[in-house]
Amino acid sequence: MTAAAVVALLLVTVLIGARGVAAMRTTSDFLVASRRTSPMLNAAAVSGEYLSAASFLGVAGLVIKEGTGALWYPVGFAAGYLLMLALVAAPMRRSGALTVPGFAEARLGSRSLRRFCAVVVVVIAVLYLVPQIVAAGQLLTLVSGVDYWVGVVVSGLAVGLTLALGGMRAATYVQAFQFALKLLLFAGPAIWLLLLAGPQLRADMAAPPEFTRFTAETPVDFRLDTELVLTEPTVVVVDGVPVPLAPGPHHAAADAVWVFPDGAAVPELGGDRASLPVPGGAEWALPLLGTADTSPLLTTWSVLVATALGTMGLPHIIVRFHTSPDGRGARRTAAITVAMLGAFYLFPIVYGLLGTVLTPELYLSQGTDTAIVTLPGRVTGGGTAAALTAMLTAGAFAAFLATSLGLLLALSGALAHDLMPSGLRRLRLTALAASAAVVPAALLMVRVDVSAAVTSAFTVAASTFCPLLVLGLWWKGLTARGAYAGMVTGLLATVGSMALGAALGLGGTAGMLLAQPALWSVPCAFLVMIAVSLGDHVPSDAEVTMLRLHLADRE
Repeated sequence: MTAAAVVALLLVTVLIGARGVAAMRTTSDFLVASRRTSPMLNAAAVSGEYLSAASFLGVAGLVIKEGTGALWYPVGFAAGYLLMLALVAAPMRRSGALTVPGFAEARLGSRSLRRFCAVVVVVIAVLYLVPQIVAAGQLLTLVSGVDYWVGVVVSGLAVGLTLALGGMRAATYVQAFQFALKLLLFAGPAIWLLLLAGPQLRADMAAPPEFTRFTAETPVDFRLDTELVLTEPTVVVVDGVPVPLAPGPHHAAADAVWVFPDGAAVPELGGDRASLPVPGGAEWALPLLGTADTSPLLTTWSVLVATALGTMGLPHIIVRFHTSPDGRGARRTAAITVAMLGAFYLFPIVYGLLGTVLTPELYLSQGTDTAIVTLPGRVTGGGTAAALTAMLTAGAFAAFLATSLGLLLALSGALAHDLMPSGLRRLRLTALAASAAVVPAALLMVRVDVSAAVTSAFTVAASTFCPLLVLGLWWKGLTARGAYAGMVTGLLATVGSMALGAALGLGGTAGMLLAQPALWSVPCAFLVMIAVSLGDHVPSDAEVTMLRLHLADRE
């Protein structure tokens, strides 16, 4: 049933995408759908594109793994559109550019800056796109048993073919359809699971469930080598053989399956993951990210800065506002998107809290991203569980496809329109080539942490394109040299610090500031842009350009 749902989704995606073939004749058709997309359709497409694997699966998984503080992620994701509405949407549309690098050249008159912006687009798109394809392959392996490479190849082929056929128009139709599908397939099972699990949870209200103990005999499939710390003597079944384990640290090899008995205490994670809060524990319930040794308030602020300001800098989201007929349409698109995202983000909370109670083993096996598709089998069985799992799998796969379409479009535009300007035929071929290049990258990065990779893309966007857009749209004193210096600073600060943090493996506040650098990298990028621009010559036409960006649309 699950495989049939995914196949049907892929076929519908390609068929809807084929609608854009006849209307695609120019570069503008491919990149911005000739700027004729209505606000409602555009907002649905933006929402479908934005709700990626990190939103559909990752937020619920983060609630299980990091506690209720993880709910700051959807707050940042949604808040980014309020900032987009206030600062970027309308003036960006009035610029007349087709891409973010195109805006940089139109605003500041620098061809070299446009090329550098295109390189930054490639970095962000790769950081965001590869995890989407990885998650698609992992999901298909989990629910259908097919080899990982099959899901990766199928996903890459479907996205590349759809985009090459119909460009932005095809992407718009597909993403709008998939947003409606995702909302339906996400909300329906959530309500059903609450109705099924509710009576059982209410029956336990007199004696609230102890979330730190297994409520049934539970197999744990370890994806990676994992260090565990047992808090009490436990008899674990390994390969059919009971193994008594004493309290203390123990090692579980990758791909091993340990079966914990009913009532056993859920072990804590050791090694470099020992600081994670235990599900149901005191730290898990704190309304901040991180733990005491990682400065929870600083961690939370850093994530909020990365997600909210990073949204303004995501190239595949910004280009969406160029598809609106005018600035007013772009502004309406952003406003409707806020409402759509707000409705969607109610449901990851439900899945995350249910997963904490019903799937504690996923915390151990580091498989919390799969909690949503695992839950139906824990609440019910038979055909109902299979149907719910198929619905959620189709919704998750729709999330991968919709986001991947937008990212691939941004990547293709950066390569074939900004770095090496060419016509429609080159854009189509670039879309196919880029999707083909992503497949081997996803095959090699099977163990990538989807949520971490997506957050890194937001961090890079917040430290590069966010300062460029805010200052470029609202300060006439910005110069090409200042923009260049600030973006280089932001790119090196984020990529360099995250790479250094991964290499050193530091803990505490220092490790957090390297792994989540947005809190300091974004202000640095802004300051460098302003300082260098103040010492440079402002172009004589800067004031005229600013007037054009902020001149209200005629009635």
